[in-house]
Amino acid sequence: DSNAQEINDIYGLQGQVEHKLAFLRTHVPKEVKLVVIGHSIGCHFNLEILKLAPELPIIRSFLLFPTIERMSESPNGRIATPLLCWLRYALYVFAYLLLKPWPEKIKSFVIRIALRMMNLQSEFSVLSVLEPFCLANAAYLGGQEMMKVVKRDNDTIKTYLPKLTFYYGTIDAWCPTKYYEDIKKDFPEGDIRLCEKKIPHAFILRFPQEMADMVADWLKDDLSKI
Repeated sequence: DSNAQEINDIYGLQGQVEHKLAFLRTHVPKEVKLVVIGHSIGCHFNLEILKLAPELPIIRSFLLFPTIERMSESPNGRIATPLLCWLRYALYVFAYLLLKPWPEKIKSFVIRIALRMMNLQSEFSVLSVLEPFCLANAAYLGGQEMMKVVKRDNDTIKTYLPKLTFYYGTIDAWCPTKYYEDIKKDFPEGDIRLCEKKIPHAFILRFPQEMADMVADWLKDDLSKI
């Protein structure tokens, strides 16, 4: 995308938001109504897009397992923050010294073993994850998430509340149920749901179809009005 070259710090948090906005403004016709679905940090992107581009015809925004506040204070955040913010340079050195020389066959073998241990399908292609450049960018973005996603954007939520559906997990160490209880208290009239099926934060690994069916069902009313 030629627009990507014009975005400062494209692998950072704000750069990722601007990249999504550039794509929507450049490639999506203005008359096309949009449904935006975000997962985890993607929910932060959702709210930023609504705030920065009110002209986009977004009819519904789904925020699944939303990491939109207090990331570094969450159970996982307390572990990830020192690793991503202070020790990520050690990860860079490890990635370049150890992983860079690995042949593709060895990387594929390691990934197949890991996927088998997690009971995942072998076609779940994540070979690029073991590339040092990819690891470095992921760690950089993760560090920014820990430092910058702190306070919930209540102003944007209040403005667009009728368009928002939140879905929180009960076993989510990135956004614990306390966060659900807090936002439910602040926005009692909002469509803020708590999972009753013990679906984990990383639902894409084992529950993609179940989540897709749920979101499709929630969306029926909105689509019927178009």
